[in-house]
Amino acid sequence: MFVPAIKTFIQDKVLRIRKKDAFLRTLEPRCSILDVGCGNNSPYHTKSILPMCSYTGLDVADYMQTRTNVADDYILTSPEDFARNIAEQANRFDVVISSHNLEHCNDRNETLLAMMIALKPGGRIYLSFPSEASVTFSGGRDGCLNYYDDPTHKGAPPKFNDVVQLLQRQGFHIDFSTRGYKHPYLWFRGFLNERRSRKFSKIETGTWEYYGFEAMVWAKKADA
Repeated sequence: MFVPAIKTFIQDKVLRIRKKDAFLRTLEPRCSILDVGCGNNSPYHTKSILPMCSYTGLDVADYMQTRTNVADDYILTSPEDFARNIAEQANRFDVVISSHNLEHCNDRNETLLAMMIALKPGGRIYLSFPSEASVTFSGGRDGCLNYYDDPTHKGAPPKFNDVVQLLQRQGFHIDFSTRGYKHPYLWFRGFLNERRSRKFSKIETGTWEYYGFEAMVWAKKADA
């Protein structure tokens, strides 16, 4: 436990890395979380950081859940009912997480508005999605570097300014935002790994940060 704690301290306090894990570690231990698009073992991973949180996952399929699903509530719905099912959770959650979900939605604005509705006053939201610049990045790498590498991505990447402005129009305060995340330490790791990433056509540690693949927003809903 000691070594992981030191690693976490360095990442969060010294390097000030702003990834999803760092966001989770800023939350109250017993907070209520809605994870929108909760594939890739997100229930297990979130509960490993916040074991006492009340976790609800919502998705359109049981996508890549290879670890034990420890969600307190787990909702599977259809793409057509996705936003409606989120909005039905009005004022229920302290936190909403949407990690690489918006780019898969039929109606991004409707889904984002529904996520805002699901938050309690004073609640917080984490959003990440491919940057608009990702359409110009080299294609064919396992793990997705070019936006169009993933056939389940819809249309073009979400527009960063549109996402931020929609949040602000609904009274949200933007705590942190970037249209292409390039943390210096992770950028340097990506620089060192770029030759290997190209050779094996695979995303390595820091590849996304080297290119600025990931747009990110942390925001807070206005208090009542």
